[in-house]
Amino acid sequence: MSRILLDMNYPAFQQSLFGLEKVEQRAILNTLKKISQLSWEALYIDKGIKWELITSKRTARGNNLYSFRFSKKYRGTAYRDGEYLVILNLFVDHDSAYE
Repeated sequence: MSRILLDMNYPAFQQSLFGLEKVEQRAILNTLKKISQLSWEALYIDKGIKWELITSKRTARGNNLYSFRFSKKYRGTAYRDGEYLVILNLFVDHDSAYE
């Protein structure tokens, strides 16, 4: 089983993460740890993460864009680049992840 590699270098994601309270950061990091232990197939079907294709958007390079649940309070956006999950941002307002 090939585990997912995380790319958390996107500036918008880092700014959002670093702006959170410690408790909220811990919840985000716990989800990232969980994701890093999953295969891609397991991520796609995980009921807690709720991986969803955003049909109205793509990245500049044409990659599919996805939304997933970090916690009850936060959703994130990301795309797959080979074995890497490139995390773009996180949102308090779940609907903002789709705009």
